[in-house]
Amino acid sequence: MMDVMAPRGPDGAGVVARGPFAFGHRRLKIIDLSDKAAQPMHDPDLGLTLTFNGCIYNYPELRAELEGMGYRFFSHGDTEVILKAYHAWGGACVERFHGMFAFVVAERDTGIVTMARDRFGIKPLYYSLAGKRLRFASSLPAILAAGDVDTEIDREALHNYMSFHAVVPPPRTIVKGVRKLPPATVRRYAPDGSFEDRVYWAPPHERRPEDTGLSANDWRDRVLDALRTAVRRRMVADVPVGVLLSGGVDSSVIVGLLAEEGQKGLMTFSIGFEEANGEKGDEFVYSDLIAKTFATDHHKIFVPSSDLMAALPATIHAMSEPMVSYDNIGFFLLSREVSRYIKVVQSGQGADEVFAGYHWYPPLADSNDVVSDYARVFFDRDHETLKTQLGDEWIAPTDASRDLVAEHLLRPGAATPVDRALRLDSQVMLVDDPVKRVDNMTMAWGLEARVPFLDHELVELAATIPPEFKLAQGGKGVLKEAARLVVPSEVIDRKKGYFPVPQLKYISGEYLTMVRDALSSKRAKERGLFRTEYLDKLFADPVSHITPLQGSELWQVALLEMWLQSHDI
Repeated sequence: MMDVMAPRGPDGAGVVARGPFAFGHRRLKIIDLSDKAAQPMHDPDLGLTLTFNGCIYNYPELRAELEGMGYRFFSHGDTEVILKAYHAWGGACVERFHGMFAFVVAERDTGIVTMARDRFGIKPLYYSLAGKRLRFASSLPAILAAGDVDTEIDREALHNYMSFHAVVPPPRTIVKGVRKLPPATVRRYAPDGSFEDRVYWAPPHERRPEDTGLSANDWRDRVLDALRTAVRRRMVADVPVGVLLSGGVDSSVIVGLLAEEGQKGLMTFSIGFEEANGEKGDEFVYSDLIAKTFATDHHKIFVPSSDLMAALPATIHAMSEPMVSYDNIGFFLLSREVSRYIKVVQSGQGADEVFAGYHWYPPLADSNDVVSDYARVFFDRDHETLKTQLGDEWIAPTDASRDLVAEHLLRPGAATPVDRALRLDSQVMLVDDPVKRVDNMTMAWGLEARVPFLDHELVELAATIPPEFKLAQGGKGVLKEAARLVVPSEVIDRKKGYFPVPQLKYISGEYLTMVRDALSSKRAKERGLFRTEYLDKLFADPVSHITPLQGSELWQVALLEMWLQSHDI
């Protein structure tokens, strides 16, 4: 298991095994570079052993508080702060943490084992339970490596993958025998294997009486203050911190705020690809503008088609779960380059889900049926269509994805249809698409990515802002107004961009050969996931089969098969 996770932690390794438990850890040295902070960390006085992935940004303040309570420390990092905080406050310690984390702690004297995951699932936590054995890891393939796992494909997860734009929410994964702990959850296992979960964070997406009458400028100033704090928090490290700079408003404002904080010679990194089908493959004009404005140490990476093709197998192998977004290859190659220079970057993920940047939010403003209206704009296909594309044995008995989305959208605690969609996207979609993508692709190269837009206090504030302030200016209006006080307006008033990788959207030539080979292979045919007539239609005319979110249907089905083959499932 630890060998599989070696890329996530290339700087050190450790194992602690006592009685019924064995903990392993692969270390990426970011804070307290000495061996005193090595993991798994054991405190014999407290009778606690911990293994942890992530970063607690407010660990210096928590350490001071714990020292005031009489705790003594042998290291200088955040790992030991978690140990002492757990001893002081139990599972409730997570509510005091600003950061990203997945950790497991074992109590020597009670035999209790506690798992916890941060509010947005920025750090992954997979597990398998077979008989009386519980295994856990930061990646699904690490659990597969241990063997004795049910690797049958989960039909409901397959339904999610094909319908809910490849988002498979917890506890499911595409593999039946591997589950994942939901975000914002603390789970306590008793020695007999029974457990209880506690969800410790679920911000209301509703208006507060005390905010009545606040103007657009009032909200702008509050957002900017909270974002300043979020960026400042994520500077904590004993190594340099850089930025993944796409040239969009989100990453640009992070660069601007770091410059405000006095960061000199800040390293920034951008990536571009060849164009295809007349669609441009880079946004260098905007990233160059930001790099020049703030005098950053800028690195521009252009990826020719041949390099893209060569890196695809490794990119797919680096995925803990099959992820269909074209951004994966961009983040993978960008991270490869960035890791040659630094170990920590800040990245702009989360702004669209928190501040309403996507095109599907404005139509929901007048929705009388939020479930149908959301499904229409977000789902790749409906249940009836899916039945004509999957092999008979792989069709879920119910419309699993729509049922899941409906249950979440219709929960109390969200005031309007837009609030409901933002809550779903920030608590479910974000976790198992953009956030997972960034973690998997950066950690494949031993690079830690920090996401200031997912600072929980910033998100709590955003959840209370009336939707009209977020929907303004084509989306993210309140954030754009805050950004105007920091970065040039050309970056703000541009068309929304993504990591464009046109070759994977308009599949032709060697890319078509690659996906056809995977889907026509003996293993794919034995699996029988997809109907032959559906695949033939895709092979004949890939460009005509594009999902509502502008994804290639052929890439979606091929990616799943290539991922299963890559991990020998």
